Amino acid sequence: MAGRILVYLLFSLLSFTDMSAQSFKAEQQKAPRVKAAYAEKWEGLKAEMQKKGMDANGFELFIRVFKQEKLVEVWLKPQNEKEYRLFKTYPICYYSGDLGPKRKQGDGQVPEGFYSIAVFNPYSSYHLSLGVSYPNASDKIIGKSNLGGDIMIHGNCLSIGCIPITDVFIKELYVLAVEAKNAGQASIPVHIFPIRMDAAGMGFLNSTYESNATLQAFWKNLQTGYAHFEEKKKLPKVSVDKEGVYVFSEK
Repeated sequence: MAGRILVYLLFSLLSFTDMSAQSFKAEQQKAPRVKAAYAEKWEGLKAEMQKKGMDANGFELFIRVFKQEKLVEVWLKPQNEKEYRLFKTYPICYYSGDLGPKRKQGDGQVPEGFYSIAVFNPYSSYHLSLGVSYPNASDKIIGKSNLGGDIMIHGNCLSIGCIPITDVFIKELYVLAVEAKNAGQASIPVHIFPIRMDAAGMGFLNSTYESNATLQAFWKNLQTGYAHFEEKKKLPKVSVDKEGVYVFSEK
């Protein structure tokens, strides 16, 4: 575990350090798995983008996760557009825990809330992995003292608290994330929800967890951010108040 964390820290540093000598993409492609993923997936991804009228030469990436439906949505915003468009949807092949946020280490929960990609790990034990910025400011206020960490979107189909989408699909998502960062996207948002938070989804949560007022309040807060994107196809600016409640505003 210590070695794995060291690798995460190393590539987190590489990911968010100025690389004046060469691009982030070139640095990542030094890793054999990333180079192979590009050779296998990039031309096909570009062809899919072009078919959907998207410019592959520079885009921003947004990742949205639904636990109940076991889905990872990939949204792209080409540089000449103002709104995100749904590009691909990947199945989550397994997740641990129940609906509800992660509040402490060892609870087996997949987090829920508003995060970003914090780590690119091309030497993951699960082929390739993208680290989610858990715990965020809200988690640190509301959660237990020992919050845990190392929440990844990764390959394979094994997980405790992470989001595995198989090796086939992590190759695509990893390449898209590298391309977005290489084109200048400083922060790649990752929004993780218990369920699609439309009327049907909120009805399910309200009836199934009727007696849990804490969860109901938390999910109502998440639903505000969900609804903002659903209506506008633009990401809200997300901040956190002193109680750990998410606050949303226009960017």
